[in-house]
Amino acid sequence: MEQFKLDGREFIELNNLLKVQSWVESGGRAKVLIGEGQVKVNGKVELRKRCKIQSGMTVEFMEQKVEVV
Repeated sequence: MEQFKLDGREFIELNNLLKVQSWVESGGRAKVLIGEGQVKVNGKVELRKRCKIQSGMTVEFMEQKVEVV
């Protein structure tokens, strides 16, 4: 499992995390995929595109998984 470091930030929005992880080519594409229910946060489908992802949370998309630290 990969790790994403917040580097002093309190959170990162879910759509931005998918983009910075290079899982999607754009923030717009990330929003579409989140809206379709293709992304899980802590094992549950997350439909909020700008959900605040904080340290200790895990995000899954397709076969990829990242832990936010």
